[in-house]
Amino acid sequence: MNELWFDPNLYAWIPGTLLGVIGGGIGGPLIGIFASKGKIKNLVLCFCYGIIFFCLVLLILGIIAYFSGQPYGVWYSLGLPGLIGLIIFAFLIPVVVNQYKQAELRKSIANDL
Repeated sequence: MNELWFDPNLYAWIPGTLLGVIGGGIGGPLIGIFASKGKIKNLVLCFCYGIIFFCLVLLILGIIAYFSGQPYGVWYSLGLPGLIGLIIFAFLIPVVVNQYKQAELRKSIANDL
């Protein structure tokens, strides 16, 4: 077996916690407040794509750790948050885009009246 990448007893909680705090704690209110109002679309979508990239990196690192013989605590703590975050935010992108389209439609209807 190779040398451990990190001690899973001490550091395995960090990737999932980072994803939860950044993705759910910051991303949720960011998307909920601004997408429904149709504001700062580029920032919100870039944030979502950034989280998807972060999750993809975590998942790839988890797969590499699995095949390189790292223990369960190492590959699981990298792969699981990556997989869950990738699924959630990949399905969230069309919802966010739809929210922006609806906000634009509401603005155009209000201008027509």
